[in-house]
Amino acid sequence: MNKTNIEWTDLTWNPITGCSKVSEGCKNCYAEKMANRLYKMNNPRYKNVFKVTLHDDLLNVPIKKKKPNNIFVCSMSDLFHEEVPFDYIKKVFDIMKLANWHVFQVLTKRPNRLLEFSKNYKIPDNVWIGTSIENITVKERIDYLKNVQAKTKFLSCEPLLDDISSLDFNGIDWIVVGGESGPNSRPIKKEWVIKIKDICEINNIPFFFKQWGGINKKKNGKELDGKTYTKMPCKSSIEDL
Repeated sequence: MNKTNIEWTDLTWNPITGCSKVSEGCKNCYAEKMANRLYKMNNPRYKNVFKVTLHDDLLNVPIKKKKPNNIFVCSMSDLFHEEVPFDYIKKVFDIMKLANWHVFQVLTKRPNRLLEFSKNYKIPDNVWIGTSIENITVKERIDYLKNVQAKTKFLSCEPLLDDISSLDFNGIDWIVVGGESGPNSRPIKKEWVIKIKDICEINNIPFFFKQWGGINKKKNGKELDGKTYTKMPCKSSIEDL
């Protein structure tokens, strides 16, 4: 379990590594680049580079962390990847249920498998369930997510590649928006971000703007019209207060 620079979480936990591309948002996958780097550094966790790999010995790690944290699950994979058996997913959820002093954030691009799993497993209240929406072509992911019985459901619109304001955000408890970063990053438009922010404000959905991205993401920052937006479910940021 590692500390992370991801602004909306505290720690990452990777009982699974490796994934495969399923949509436009995967084109410049940061996890794939990181996995290749770690493989070249002879990190044993990445001996299979970016092939899906289960790490049973890491399952109990959250229980050892007694201080409550927000924990991003499978930042280097997708918990609901087709190559991850449901019985292993159940083991991961059993640990999250047991370590109920933490908040676990599960983000998937495969909410169809999430929905199938949830029909036979009650999602614990301390597990936030989300899906990635980068453009209008993956709008069906929202429908799958909405049909999952979970206390907190969220969208990660990062990288935001199109205007998605026509989508129905009813039933969503949190929305994170961000631009793509890196040398091959695709542009994000301000009007796309503002439309989502306005919808969130009208519907009392916490809105988190992570970054503008680009080649120099630090320089481009995360201010939107001179303000930062970092709201999360059940709590507010210092900036918002």
